[in-house]
Parts: sequence; structure tokens; C-alpha cells
Amino acid sequence: MKKDDGQLVAARRAYRNASEEGNRQEEARWANVIGDIFKNRGEYVEALKWFRLDYEVSIKYLPEKHLLPTCQSLGEVYLRLHHFVDALIYQKRHLDLAKDTDDLVEQQRASTQLGRTYHEMFLKSENDQTSLRNAKKYFISAMKLAHTLKKSNKHTFLKEYIDAHNNIGMVEMDLDNLEEAEKWLIKGLQICDEEEVVENDDGRTRLHHNLGNVYMELRKWDKARINIEKDIVICKNIGHCQGEAKGYVNLGELHYRVQKYEDAILCYEKAMNLAKCMDDEHALADQIHQNIKVVKEATKVLEDLKKEEQNLKKLIRNMVLARGTSGERKCLLQQNASLDRLIEKSSIIFAWKKHCEFAKKKKKIASELFDKEKLGDSYLVIGESYQKLRNFNKATKWYTKSWETYKSIGNMEGQALTKINFGDVLDSVGKWSDALEAFSEGYSIACQANILSVQLSALENMHYSHMIRFDNHEEARRLQSKIEKLKQLISNNEVEPLRDSCSETDTEGDDSPQKSSVSKIHGNDELAFDNAPLISLVPKSKGTKHRTSTKSLEASATSMSSQTVSRKRGRLVLSDDEDDENKQQHVDGSTSNEFKSRQSLNSHVDEHQDAISGCTPPVHLEESACSHKGRSPTLTAEDFRCSRPHEPFDASNGVSENICLKNGHSGPIFDACEDEYCKHLIFKVEDDFVHVEPVSCKLGDKLSMEDMKVEVACLYFLKLIKENRSRGLLPIIQHLKCGGEVLESLNLLYTPKDYMCGKCWIEVSIDRWVPKRLVKVYVDCCKDLSQSPNLKLLKKLYNLEVSEDEIDVSDCELEDISAAPLLNALHLHKTVAALNLSHNLLGNETMEKLKNLFLSSSQKYGGLVLDLHCNRFGPTALFQICECSVLLSRLEVVNISGNRLTDGCASYLSTILQNSLYSLNIQNCSITSRTVQKVTDSLNSGSLLSELFIGYNSFVSGNAIVNLLDKLATLKSFSQINLNGIKLNKNAIDSLCNLIKTSCLSHVMIGETSIGTERAVQLSDSWSSENCELVKLDLSYCLLTSNYIMKLVTHAPLISSILHLNIGGNPLMQEGGIALASLVKSPNCCLKTVNLSKCQLGLGGILGILHSLTNMSIEELNLSENALEHEYDTLVKVKAHEEEVNKDMFEHEVAADSEDDETPCVDHLFESKSTFIQQLSSAISAAKQLRVLNISNNGFSGETFYATWSTNSRGSLTQSHIQGSTIHLSVEPNQCCSIKPCCTRF
Repeated sequence: MKKDDGQLVAARRAYRNASEEGNRQEEARWANVIGDIFKNRGEYVEALKWFRLDYEVSIKYLPEKHLLPTCQSLGEVYLRLHHFVDALIYQKRHLDLAKDTDDLVEQQRASTQLGRTYHEMFLKSENDQTSLRNAKKYFISAMKLAHTLKKSNKHTFLKEYIDAHNNIGMVEMDLDNLEEAEKWLIKGLQICDEEEVVENDDGRTRLHHNLGNVYMELRKWDKARINIEKDIVICKNIGHCQGEAKGYVNLGELHYRVQKYEDAILCYEKAMNLAKCMDDEHALADQIHQNIKVVKEATKVLEDLKKEEQNLKKLIRNMVLARGTSGERKCLLQQNASLDRLIEKSSIIFAWKKHCEFAKKKKKIASELFDKEKLGDSYLVIGESYQKLRNFNKATKWYTKSWETYKSIGNMEGQALTKINFGDVLDSVGKWSDALEAFSEGYSIACQANILSVQLSALENMHYSHMIRFDNHEEARRLQSKIEKLKQLISNNEVEPLRDSCSETDTEGDDSPQKSSVSKIHGNDELAFDNAPLISLVPKSKGTKHRTSTKSLEASATSMSSQTVSRKRGRLVLSDDEDDENKQQHVDGSTSNEFKSRQSLNSHVDEHQDAISGCTPPVHLEESACSHKGRSPTLTAEDFRCSRPHEPFDASNGVSENICLKNGHSGPIFDACEDEYCKHLIFKVEDDFVHVEPVSCKLGDKLSMEDMKVEVACLYFLKLIKENRSRGLLPIIQHLKCGGEVLESLNLLYTPKDYMCGKCWIEVSIDRWVPKRLVKVYVDCCKDLSQSPNLKLLKKLYNLEVSEDEIDVSDCELEDISAAPLLNALHLHKTVAALNLSHNLLGNETMEKLKNLFLSSSQKYGGLVLDLHCNRFGPTALFQICECSVLLSRLEVVNISGNRLTDGCASYLSTILQNSLYSLNIQNCSITSRTVQKVTDSLNSGSLLSELFIGYNSFVSGNAIVNLLDKLATLKSFSQINLNGIKLNKNAIDSLCNLIKTSCLSHVMIGETSIGTERAVQLSDSWSSENCELVKLDLSYCLLTSNYIMKLVTHAPLISSILHLNIGGNPLMQEGGIALASLVKSPNCCLKTVNLSKCQLGLGGILGILHSLTNMSIEELNLSENALEHEYDTLVKVKAHEEEVNKDMFEHEVAADSEDDETPCVDHLFESKSTFIQQLSSAISAAKQLRVLNISNNGFSGETFYATWSTNSRGSLTQSHIQGSTIHLSVEPNQCCSIKPCCTRF
């Protein structure tokens, strides 16, 4: 029971008594108290209901002054729910009432709340500067009132006075006045110390929270970390769950800023766990989820950056040979292109020191090329680096050099951009008048050059200055009108005029690819032009950056490259057009050639495939970069990359289908696609071409032939003309061929990159066409709703194994909106027997549509399996099930685990269980004893329930489990119980033993319950030869010792029935390994799947168990993380030491240590390592029945083992996932870590 449940019960009782007595004042007061309890628990919707009761009673029966606390409470809850309009209504009413009664205290509170609401509105907006001004106005008013009240009563209003400092500091931070914000926040902490405020005070935690943000922006990482950690500790100590979660978000962002992505993920996961504990913090949970996605994207970018650095080093080495030759200039251009990519990637992940390093290298290359425009570009990027590093003096120096260079060559665009960036620097150092003048000059130059995007940027910066810095509303309104007109003009003009000047290297033939036309990169307001390389440096409007501690990170998966540290504006880094390696340009929806938006990492657009995969065709431009003539794309076989459905393929230049083999055994020689963002295999299907990203078809570390065939079939279906698609026939691919030979495996290709250039493709042979009605209906519904088909979902529908009545679309990244075409398709499909929507991002809106789907269905009978686990459903989702009589009557199996149901779902679960439910899975749903007891009460001896999964739910008491198990013992057909992660006391174990004796349990899962060896033995003894039908037993992390294994060996009825055993995470030690080897060799053993990870078996134990598998039935075995500490690594170190040191010194050290007996020991250790690897390989080879083996994290590498695994005949194609210390060996169709943990057998 929660600690405030007692208060809630008492408050409810007092409310009822007051209501019955007609005591309206007490009735209103207790309603307010109950609402406050729910508010503190994070149950804002329930709190709102009680505050509304308080308001209704107060406004009907009580004087106006009683409305003051009511309006305050309603305003605060509406604010937490982000219902800003409602919040402002009650908060302004609160302020008006306080002024009418001349109550300074309530005026101060109302002003603070209004400031908070306007501030939150600013954070949630794109550029709502009016809200920011209002926030500052009300916070200043609250500060003055708090100061007045504190003077009259020193201690009573101390808290409000401290909070006022925090609020003003917060606003100053959003205005990018970081030093001023630091002063206010430090002053707040000084007041706390002077007034001896306790350490664990909520006022202190807010100050530390915002001070951590300020130091993060000032790049004072240590100070930021100290303050953020203090914030977290205080919130934890005072039980402020929301504050603790936001603290971890802040700490995650700090790690993100310094490229410590693993630490960032850990922090966000902690924050997510805390957010899940609060019922109505959906917005916070969504923000954290988005942050995690961004960090994962940044991790990929960092890996790409490291690869590109290696490429740059290679180019620098090549330069040594190219000096003085005709290839010198080409080599310089290649280095320049590589540096441009590095500059972009470093800006995406905020690695500004790296950014500066690459920019300076770019400057050196530009100097060697004698290209003044590129030199000016490099100066501009260096200035950008120093600006982000907050070294404004050096930024000014480099911006000045950039300005002078652009002016000397008459580059108007460069001059305008430099002025705007220079104004940004002046604004950051507090020279607001000079900044406004610089913005105005930039606007004037952009007008002369007729560059609309730069004009827009300058106007938005000027608007910011007048609105925020100078409070000049009239001028701000005038500028806003001009901004709107300019945006309209931009939207009406597809292409801006080209810049006036040419880069000195732009006309050097094939060394410099031509630039494409206009492309959007920042929504509808900002345009980037490939024909103007500097346009990527156009700053966004000020005021668009907000704190990331309470919302998702400023970067996103689609526009991370536009982010900066500044809260005022975002900016892309410099783009340049000369990339000798990347000779194709995009003409639709991409940024410039080197500096693409992050969206291009994930999608190239191509009609139906615009959200699936693909690339746009290249364009051949005959004009120079300075030409103003129109350009029309032409496609040839030579530079073909990814054809569109409507574009022909021309092989007239002599590129044949057998080009793959023309170079003999040395391997094909052709130009692979150098665009790092385009990594597609090209497939020729009949008369068309399909391109596929290999990463989407990987099993382990290899390409899956079957997955590739399915994806090609689906993509080809999408490219068919409407008339052919209307028949609903999809191809079944028989063979993939290259050079006329059938490919047995895609991994037999020399390298997949060889087939990404378009000069060589894989030919597809279609066996037959089969009807896939649901696929056809889904694609039609996508078209009706103007949505792109989801490729993952298409592949799932294509691969329906049993029938089209059993729909499995798990892990397809579906959201409520993107799931609409599927639900419409199911409505037309009419029959559904099983529906798996797990591992998506679906919410209650989808459940309401499902309810309507089943209500309108003609299928009123027949069992239904519904798998909804790991989505975003809340308790209302179960309410929708209860509201649908058809769904309720048909439902037999429901899995809704991994959703935040909370105890709000208790009554709905009770209703569902009173029907003919066979299986219920509510694991990890944030439910407590209250819901478990409700489930117990809803069961009776006539219930058909056979399977119940309630593991990984916190706050479930032992008594609740005892009552549940006792009730389950009365059911006639109960067979499976899952209590993983729930603490089981002695009484619970006794009840479980009784359930085992009275029911024929086939699955018992009590992992992570720490029951110990004695109670585990007690459970095992409950199975007799008469009632033992156990199939699956999970005792992982139960603190078992080798004694339990020894007992199990002697229990013949038990080991002869168990097929799946999980005892991982128990300290079995080497003795346990010996006992396990004996168990597996027992003639009674029928095990198929065994998990022995983290059992401290040692290398000897691993080897012994594998040796015992010869001719045994075990198919899946997990022996990961069993080597003792440094057990294997020590042997390697001894060998390395022996090779590195001088022989005489080595003998001297041995003699000094332990005379003559040490040298044989060294040889023995090395020989033991060698012998161990040999014996382990032999044991793996002999275990012919094994289909999946995991021997990761035991100290040794896995390359040698896969050779052994693959050469042995296992009846199917072998596969591996070997990376670092990970060693997964498997046989198709089995998969290793690609299956989610909640979907595996254990």
C-alpha cells in the first residue's frame, strides 16, 4: 500500500461526512485535500475531478475568497496536463480575486503560476516570444511581491522568495543571458544557505536543476554535473518522482553533449522507469523516448564520423604520392569533400572541438587550392566552431576574416551570412544595439543579392532583437508582417536565383559535381540550395531553442544537423559543393550534396518507397555552376543508382548484365556508389529495378536470403502500375542470380558494396504469383489516407505463416496515425482470429478504433488472441475492450504486458476475467497489490483461466500473492504461472507448493525472486511422478547453489519432463558445472532449451557441459558470462609479456619470483589456453543437435568457433553474430539477439 493511501482513505471519509452533513466549507476543503493527494501522486486527471468538485461547491455556496485556493489548484493541474488555455483562465481568475481582496500572498502565488504557464507555453512553442515576455513580466511581479512579504515576515515567505530567484534565472537562461541567469540562481542558493534552509528542500532542487542547465550551456561540464546530481539526490530524498526523472533527463543530456552516449541511454532509462511510476506523465515519457531515439541516432553518426576520419587519413597518405602530379588537385578536392562530411557530422553531435579541428584543416586545403570562396567558407566555419565553444573573441576574428574574403571576391551571400553570424556573437556578449545593426546590414546585403532565405533569417533575428532585447512592439509587429509576406513569397517560388559569384574550382569539369536545385530542410519556412553552398549557414529565428531537461533533445532524428547550443537559433554548418567522390546530386527534398539533413540517413524518396528506401536518380548537368539555365535530369546505365518506377533503364553504353564476371577471379572492377548515405543493393525484377538497404535484411552479422527475397517482392509489388496491383498478386521469388549463376547466399558476393553502384545488379527469378489480399487492401488504404506503406508491416503481411486471419505486425514502428491504414484494411478484411500489435507505439486511440472494428465485424463467434504488449496503452484501453461485447465474448488470450496500466485497470481486468479468458499477461504494467487482489476476487472455481503472467510489477505484497495462488488452486484447468521479479515469502512458497500438488502445472516461472536453494528444493519436492507435467521451469537469479543441481539430478520424474530450463544468474560455481554435466548426460534428461548464463561455472565448467552434449537432445544453450574474473585474460597477458620482454630479463624476473618452478607454469598456462580453444571447438562440433549457442563474454573471441560450427552438418544454413565479446552461433530459421527478450522462451 502506498504511504499516502491511509491519508486518502481518511480524506475520503471526511469528505463523505461533510457532504452528508451539508457542511459546504468542509466539503470543499476535503475535496481540495483529496485532489492534492492525487496531484502529488502524478494522477492529474483524478486530481482534476476533485478540484472541480471543490470549485463547484465553492462557487455555489461559499464567499468569493474561498475560490482562491480552488483556482490555484485547478490552474496548477491544468498546467501539468499542458492544458494551457484552461490553466490561464483559472490563474487569471485567481489573480483577479487576490487583487479584489487585496491579498498580497495570493497575488504572489497567482503571478508565479501565470509566469510558469507562459514559460511552459514558450517551451512548447516554436517561436512564441510573447509568452516569454509575459513569463518574465509575471515572474518579476512575483519577485517584487515576495520581497515585500519577506520584509514583513522574514521566514513565512522565504520559500516564495527563493523560488522567485529560480524563476527569473530560468527566464534569463531562455533569453540566452547565461551569465545573468547564473547570478540569479547562485543568489537563490546563497539565500538558502544564509537562511539555513535544509539540504533536502524542493526550492534547492529547482535551483540546482536550472543551474545545471546554465553550466551545460556555458560548457562548464563538471559544475553542470555536480548541480544536476544534487538535484537528483534531493528529489530522491524528498520523494519528488517527477523532479528526479527530469534530473536524470538533464544528466542524460549532459552525457549526450559530451558524446558519452551509453551513459546518456542509462540516464534516460532511469528517467523512463520513474516516469512510468506516475500515471499521467505521458508527455514526459514521450519526451524521454524521443531523447533515447536521438541518442541512438547520434551513436550512429559518431561511428560514421570515425570511419570518415579513417578515410581522410587514407586520402592524406595518398597526397604524398600525388604531390607534383596531375592528380594533386583531385586529391585536394577529395580531402575537402571528406572534411565537409566530417564538419557536418561533428556539428550534428555537438562535437565542436572536432568541428574546429576539421574546419582548420579545410582552411589549409582551401589555401592550397587557391580558391578564395572556399577559403571564406572555411573562415566562416571556424568562426562557427569558436562561437559554439563560447570563445567569442576568436569567433569575431574569424568572422571578420570571412567578411573580408567574401568582400574581395564580391560574394554577396557570404557577406550577408557573415554579418548575421557576427550579429549573433554580439548578441551573446550583450552588445544588443551592435547586434541589431549587424542583422540589419545582413538584411540589406541579402536584399541586394535577392536571396530570400537569407533575408528571412536576418528579418527573424531583427524581430527577436526588437521584441526581446528592446521591447519595441510596434517595430516587432512591422517586421513580423514582412516575415509573413516573405515566407509566402518563398512558398510561391520554387527556385531562388543563383548566386552571383562562382567558386574558382566550380568549372573544373568532372572534379566538381554540379549542384541541384532548391530543397527544403527546416519545415516550410527555411530553404537550402545546393547551388549556394553557404546557405546551410543561414541561422534560424531566435527564440526557438528551449531547455531539454523538460522536453526532448533539441536535435531530432530528422534535423539534428541544424541544432546548436544556443537557445536563440539553430544553424547548419558550412556546405561546399566539390565532392569528387560523390558525383550524383539529389534534386528533390535533400540538402546540399555534402551536408544533408539527418532525414537523408533514413529515407531517400521514391513514390511509394519514399518512406521505405531508395535513392533519387542523378542529374547530368552540362552547364557550369554559374549557369542560370534550366536543368533536366537524364538517367543512364553508367551512373544508375536507384531507378524510379516511371524511369527507363538505358544499357546502351555497353554495360552488360554479366559485368560481374568479366574480371575473372580477381573480383569485379567498377565504381561502387561513393554516397555514404546510399547503401542499397540493386535488383533487376523483370523490366524494372528495385533497391534494398542490406541492413534491413540481416540475421546476426549475415544477410538473410529469405528476408531479402521478401523485401524485393514487396518493393516490386509497390512499383507495379495500379491495374496490376489491383489483382492482389505478389511474386514468390525463386532465385537470385548474378552473372547467370544462382546465388546460394548473399554473403557469397565479393562485397555488397559492389552491387550498389548500378553498374552491376542482382537478377531476380520469379517462381509464381500468389494472392495476398490483405497486402493489396493495406496498400490501397495507405493510398486513400495519403500515407506511405510501412515496409516492415508489408513484409509481415507477406509472411503470414498460417492464414490471413492470424495477423502479426509486431515491431513495425506503428503509431496511432500510421496504424490507421492497417485498421481500415482489417475492417475490409472482416475476419481476424489472432492479432499481434506488440512492440509498437500505439495508444488508446488505436484501441478505440479496434473496438469499432470488432463492433462492425460480421464475425461474432470464434476465439480471439490479442497481443498488445510493449505499446503505450493505458487503463482506458481495457475499458474499450469491456465496452465491446463482441470483443469481450471472443477474447481468449490477451497479452498487454509492458504497458502502463496502473491500478486504474483493476475493475476492467475483473470484467474481462469473468468471461471465458484462457490466458492473461499483465507483466510490467505498474500494477500493485490492489489490482492483484481484484484479479483474485474475480476468479471462481468455474473460471477457464489456464495461464497467468503477473511478473515484474512492483509493490505486490506477499499476502496478495498467497491469496491469488490459493484461488488458482481451486481452478480446474490452470497450468501456467509467471511470478518473475516478485518477492516471494515463505507463505507464498507454501501456497505455490500447494498449487503444484493440486494442479498439473506445465510452466512455472519464478525468476529473480531470490527464493534460495532451500525453498527451490521444497518446490521441486512438490512434483511427484503422478502429477509431474512440468515443461518449463524458470529459477533464474534465485540465489541457487550447486546443491540444488545435485538434488535435481536425483529427481527423475522432474528432469524427464522439463523441456525448457532457465537457471541463469545463480552462483552455481564449478561444482555446479560438474553437476550440470552429469544432469545433461542423464538418460532421463529431455531438455531442449537451457539458460546457464552468469553462473560462474568457469572455463572448465563450460567445456564440461559442451562435452556432455554429444548425442543429447539440447537444441538451445546459453553459456555466456561464465568465465571467472580474468580467468582467460590472464593467459593471454602472460603470452604477450613473454613476447615483449628480453629473454634475460624474463629469466631474471622468474628467478626473483620463485626460482625455477615459475617457468613451467607459464608454459602450462599458455598450453592450457591453446588446449582449451581446441577442446572447445571439438566439443561444439560434436554437439550436433545444437541449433543455438551463446558463449559470449567469456574472454575469448569467436572467429575460430564459427568455422567449426559451420563445417559441421546441422541440417540447415548456419549463421553467426560475432562482434567484440559477443559470440552467437545459430542455424536458420533460429535467431539470436534479434528477438525481443519478452518474446523469447525465457
